[in-house]
Amino acid sequence: MIVPPDDWRRLSFHPSVVIGLVLLGGLYVRLGGLRAPRRRVASFTASLLVLLAALNGPLHDLSDGYLFSAHMVQHLILTLLFPPLFLYGLPADLVRGVLGPPWLRGLGARLTRPVMAAAIFTVPIALWHLPPFYEAAMRHHGLHIVQHLVFLVTSVVMWWPVLSPVPELPRASYPGQLLYLFLLGIPMSIVGAMITLADAPLYPFYVSAPRVWDLTPMADQQIGGLMMWVPGGLVFWFAMTVVWFRWSVREQRGSGDAEREVPLEAYGLPPGA
Repeated sequence: MIVPPDDWRRLSFHPSVVIGLVLLGGLYVRLGGLRAPRRRVASFTASLLVLLAALNGPLHDLSDGYLFSAHMVQHLILTLLFPPLFLYGLPADLVRGVLGPPWLRGLGARLTRPVMAAAIFTVPIALWHLPPFYEAAMRHHGLHIVQHLVFLVTSVVMWWPVLSPVPELPRASYPGQLLYLFLLGIPMSIVGAMITLADAPLYPFYVSAPRVWDLTPMADQQIGGLMMWVPGGLVFWFAMTVVWFRWSVREQRGSGDAEREVPLEAYGLPPGA
């Protein structure tokens, strides 16, 4: 919904978002999340605050009514910042409780394998940025909510092979994580490049939107495409750097299984848990 000109600067809150975050936080407390180490509780709390900032206030209003580039920043936050904070904040006992039924654990094991997890994320994010689907989401608020929910769920699945909280649905090996993250960045870079290098505006919604900061529709679109292309790709390279250092530390400790599996300590569990 487009807010009146200049009203995008206001600090607005959307009840559905606030209620959803309260329920998610309440479920975390109910399932024993507060018993986790402080760093994990802090990470989960930060993930909720990130969602609150992304889906309310100036960024949300700019995204929904004015700037494609702001919408791309919002999407990057939903897919590349929220999920790592969320997954790192989940203690193993909480996840094990949710995955109690054998059929659910089996389904999770299949969906979080690297190839499947990558496809679950990459295909929807590419399709949603095709002009007909993107335009439909901008014209219909209910569909826009579905779009954001799809991004949130699929991106959590995508990050699972790197940040799984439980060995029952294991992380990929360290070399596997490096290859996985490298390949994940390619489709996002391609989509970002295609948007940036397009010869004409792709999304009529933003062509007819009120202008902010004197940005033309083409300049706005190019900035948005660059945001997906460059910062989006750099997030994966940053994650690869972290994985590389974790792997190096593991090898320096002289572990013979460094290339085969991620140690239990990485999940926040004692050896043999």
